[in-house]
Amino acid sequence: MKAHQNGAGTDDRRMVTVSKYLSRHLRHQPDRIGITLDPAGWVEIDTLLSAAATHGFPISRAELDHAVACNDKRRFAVEGDRIRASQGHTVEVDLGLEPAVPPPFLYHGTVAARLDAIRTEGLRPMARHDVHLSADRETATRVGARRGRPLVLTVDAGAMHRDGHVFHLSANGVWLTRSVPPGYLRFRQG
Repeated sequence: MKAHQNGAGTDDRRMVTVSKYLSRHLRHQPDRIGITLDPAGWVEIDTLLSAAATHGFPISRAELDHAVACNDKRRFAVEGDRIRASQGHTVEVDLGLEPAVPPPFLYHGTVAARLDAIRTEGLRPMARHDVHLSADRETATRVGARRGRPLVLTVDAGAMHRDGHVFHLSANGVWLTRSVPPGYLRFRQG
């Protein structure tokens, strides 16, 4: 029984590693392994797998399919024989997302160390194309927890939308907008 558990743990670690590898190369550094994303961020799966193998990180098609299907954040989309990251790019892509009407409130997970800058500047995309917002506090809490003790900010998305700010909804349920000015944020802990 213990060997089976260790094997499952190894499989889980491998899937995390594969997912991180895919994220790095489909969102941030496709050129690092010699792939080129099309304008919408897609690349042929066979091209990606071949490039990964050539650069010392072979991924089987079954591993790729598993990483796509089992990723709790649905970071990747597969369409036919192509794959892309659903959002979060630092390289130039146009995901072709139509503007969407957001719910009245969205949420952003962060940590206390970032609050002073956020109070002054609001939420900025930093190296990414857009600010990422969650539809529920639980998801925002998980996002913030990646960097420490999470704080969840409430975004008055309804007011932003009425004031002309544009929102998009990615394929994996992440709300995207160019920035969130400080006046639309509620700074409440917990």
